[in-house]
Amino acid sequence: MCKCLTGLPSACLERAKEFRTRLGFLLQKPDLKHELGNRCKAGRKSKCGHSLDDVLGWRESFDQLLNSKDGLAAFQAFLKTEFSEENIEFWMACEEYKATHSTTKLLAKADRIFQEFIQTEAPKEVNIDHETKEITRQHLPYGAPSCFDLAQAKARTLMEKDSYPRFLKSSLYRDLLERVSRHSSAKHSHT
Repeated sequence: MCKCLTGLPSACLERAKEFRTRLGFLLQKPDLKHELGNRCKAGRKSKCGHSLDDVLGWRESFDQLLNSKDGLAAFQAFLKTEFSEENIEFWMACEEYKATHSTTKLLAKADRIFQEFIQTEAPKEVNIDHETKEITRQHLPYGAPSCFDLAQAKARTLMEKDSYPRFLKSSLYRDLLERVSRHSSAKHSHT
């Protein structure tokens, strides 16, 4: 290890290693835009996996994006390019958690979610304030389906105000919209 790095806290070094690993992963992986494009060629809905109305709807509201399976996948791919996918992963984990009916499973999932996303220096720590973390920690022992509601709402607001506008301006979204529009136009010209 470089001597200048030895003075850094271990949490910083771990985070740097994680970024290096992610960067290596992205450099080895084909462009994520092409991954979504390949889904288009696979053949669902309008032979593109997305309907024009769906893709246009994603820019109408963040809720429409989150409620669309394809929109969620596109947004998650975008967040991966920004190294901020922990927010959407946390949001999805909370949605899955709320759908769990077994009390014993709720308690186990609650602990896993807290350890992975909420606790200080968690592997995928979401950017929420200390007070929200503490409130969430206090609700954990009860395993209520609502124990992550406050933290999930804060992560959602952060994504809606910060990442979502960038997603709509991104080349990933614009390229997808253009591809779906072209396909839709070609489909209408054949009928």
